[in-house]
Amino acid sequence: MEKYKEVIEIKVEEKDKGKRLDAFLNEFFEDATRSYIQKLIDNENVAIDNKSKTKSGNKLKGKETIIVKIPEDEVLEVLPENIPIDIVYEDKDMVIINKDPGVIVHPAQGYYTGTLVNAVLYHIKDLSTINGVIRPGIVHRLDKDTSGLIVIAKNDIAHVKLTDMFKDKTIEKRYVCICKGNFKNIGGRIETLIGRDSKDRKKMAVVTENGKIAITNYEVIDSVQGFSLVEVGIETGRTHQIRVHMKSLNHPILGDEVYGSSSDLIKRQMLHSYYLKFNHPITGKEMVVLGELKEDFKDVAKRLKLDINKIARLQK
Repeated sequence: MEKYKEVIEIKVEEKDKGKRLDAFLNEFFEDATRSYIQKLIDNENVAIDNKSKTKSGNKLKGKETIIVKIPEDEVLEVLPENIPIDIVYEDKDMVIINKDPGVIVHPAQGYYTGTLVNAVLYHIKDLSTINGVIRPGIVHRLDKDTSGLIVIAKNDIAHVKLTDMFKDKTIEKRYVCICKGNFKNIGGRIETLIGRDSKDRKKMAVVTENGKIAITNYEVIDSVQGFSLVEVGIETGRTHQIRVHMKSLNHPILGDEVYGSSSDLIKRQMLHSYYLKFNHPITGKEMVVLGELKEDFKDVAKRLKLDINKIARLQK
């Protein structure tokens, strides 16, 4: 009997009536390739109202129940690729990279090339083995379209200690984002539960039950009519935490199509992880690492006349 990593039940809504099955699933699994979705359908891992003989072009009626069985990850070789990466710190125990937007951190659901892992395997020869061939050295992750600092472990001892530091919240992480609107308060603390959105399983949401505690602190750095430059510190690391919390304040991040709306200014969410403060996992020495804003972020801030020079920690 075949084993599955996950079995997902999706309730099709009236608004999805008329959509092709493959297009609908591509929207739901936003990080999956079209070929991966096609493979799921062809291998009868997708059932509509308990019928597994489905086709990609099947038109939805707007009231079905779709069951998707996600197979266990294939054991495969992830190949090094000569993809440029911005290394901001490196020693024998770890490397810290300022990730570009649009880059997936590690292979998953049909993305086996072009990821940060493919690039890291090319540029860095020694990596921890704890997470196997799919995620060598990966201690934490950022969303595909979030840019900024990623910590990579180069040996298993450093990996374990870094993982514990993230878990114990002894690594200070700060982000900067451009949000829509102008805040009533120049700063604050958001403490809620975050869990799956009951109406849309691919989204996270602030919930009253069946969620995990999420704590975000924010400070408005600069503002112009209709937009705000905000520094954010997170005490927890929930999926899409900052994006969900900014939405909960009715100030979604500019360019965030999932939790806000599309923008003519930019095609990705204006969110960047720019600051890490922690003690070195081996030496214990205090580390402060800065990741410069990406050019697209700088360009949007300039066009909106938001002053990025007010991000004090970035000014050396």
